[in-house]
Amino acid sequence: MRNPHSIVFAVAALLFSLTPARADDGAIIDRWYSALLVADRTELSELLADDVRIKLDDLGVVQSKQEFIASIDEWKGAVAGAAIRHRIEKSEAGVTTVIACYDFPNNDMLMQETFAVTGNRITASSQAAIAENCDGF
Repeated sequence: MRNPHSIVFAVAALLFSLTPARADDGAIIDRWYSALLVADRTELSELLADDVRIKLDDLGVVQSKQEFIASIDEWKGAVAGAAIRHRIEKSEAGVTTVIACYDFPNNDMLMQETFAVTGNRITASSQAAIAENCDGF
C-alpha cells in the first residue's frame, strides 16, 4: 500500500506548480489590454509569438503577427479616448477566456476573447462580439 502522505504531497506539489502558470497568463492578459488601450506596438509585439494567429470572428479575418502589428496605427485612432475593462472567465490548459468591454467614445461593445499562452507569449487569440453594449458588465 502506498503512503497516503506521499500521494497528498505529490498532488499538492503538482497543483502548486500549475498556479504560477495561471498567474503568469493573467499578467500577460493584463499587459495585453494595457498595451492595446494605448496602441503600444512594441509591447504588443513582445507579447505575441512570431507564429501567432489572431482570429477576428466577426470580420472573418485571421491575422499574422506582422498583419496585426501593421493594423495598430489604424487601431490607435479608433481607441483614442476609449477604455477597456476585462475579466478572466476561465483559464485551463493554457487557454484563457476573457470577457472584455470596449468603451469607445460613441459606443461600447462586449467581446469574448480567448488567448492561448505558451512560454509567456500569446500563440493564438480569437475574439467575437457577444453584445452591442456593455450593460451588466
